Amino acid sequence: MTNSIVLLLFFLTFLEHGLFFQRVSSLGINYGQVGDNLPPPNKVLQLLSSLNINKTRIYDTNPQVLTSFANSNIELFVTVENEMLPSLVDPQKALQWVTSRMKPYFPATKIGGIAVGNELYTDDDSSLIGYLVPAMTSIHAALVQTGLDKYIQVSTPSSLSVLQESYPPSAGCFRPQVAGVMNQLLSFLRSTKAPFWINAYPYFAYKDSPTKIPLDYVLFNPNPGMVDPYTKYHYDNMLYAQVDAVIFAMARLGFKDIEVGVSETGWPSKGDGDEIGATVANAAVYNKNLLKRQLHGEGTPLRPNMSLDVYLFALFNEDLKPGPTSERNYGLYQPDENMTYNVGLLSSSSTSSQSSTSTNSFMSITSSASTVCTNTGF
Repeated sequence: MTNSIVLLLFFLTFLEHGLFFQRVSSLGINYGQVGDNLPPPNKVLQLLSSLNINKTRIYDTNPQVLTSFANSNIELFVTVENEMLPSLVDPQKALQWVTSRMKPYFPATKIGGIAVGNELYTDDDSSLIGYLVPAMTSIHAALVQTGLDKYIQVSTPSSLSVLQESYPPSAGCFRPQVAGVMNQLLSFLRSTKAPFWINAYPYFAYKDSPTKIPLDYVLFNPNPGMVDPYTKYHYDNMLYAQVDAVIFAMARLGFKDIEVGVSETGWPSKGDGDEIGATVANAAVYNKNLLKRQLHGEGTPLRPNMSLDVYLFALFNEDLKPGPTSERNYGLYQPDENMTYNVGLLSSSSTSSQSSTSTNSFMSITSSASTVCTNTGF
């Protein structure tokens, strides 16, 4: 009887703390390595496997990671570093890169995607933008030549700052400075059937306007939300509104059929004095509520029947990342593999109690977007 009770308690604890990581095929996690105290890749593999996470994104093509993840069920989304783009425009060098960086590991190591650069449109070095699509084209051609194009997609993650307008979502449009290159990128993605990846952080919007944006709205907590005045779609969280703004922006350029995924989203558990909202409680609520949405396979109001692929940022706190304190504190785990906070299932009452903003708050953001962007035809 005692053993049965122990097993029952263990099972209930597992349900409470591990439910999110079962059957969530649309969920991945970013595995950054900008730290001097992180566990080795084989230990990371064990951790991810124990969580039943089957997709992870890395920011390079680290051979130790590629080797360690062989013969596992975890699919890797690898990255071409920004500084490599000029050389990879050359088809021969792109072929050499694929032959040396991808082919030796595949298919033992599941590689599902290549991110060519990261946030290149908003990087300080704008000189690289012109290399992006040519490098992607050369890499894709190399994948075709080696027979890997059927298994590995080529895309690039962008930050939300590529948008000129994002509120309301139906007003979404790209900044004029990137519209030309964006046309080339979207044409490539359409022709190769690859998704458009966006790094979307509602935390940044809240940090910049905490008196205008309700905390519950950005944390996925129960709240009145907002209604887009043009589409009449109701949004109960900012992340979905941001994704739909990207979809509308693509539609304004004539691209309505490209999938959008979230390559990074998360919430810092610690920040500097001016980083409002960067707390353990808020980080736990944001990620728990997001994971709950992923478990249900939700889509956005604009694409309700298409589950949204999301890569959570990040697996570990990374102590060598530059910038404000928050940059080093996005991890679900500490480098010693102890949880920064528990991302298990919370009751709705405990989730709501950790938000410091009333659920009766409404959005109070104004926008002149309708005068900036033209109609999409949706």
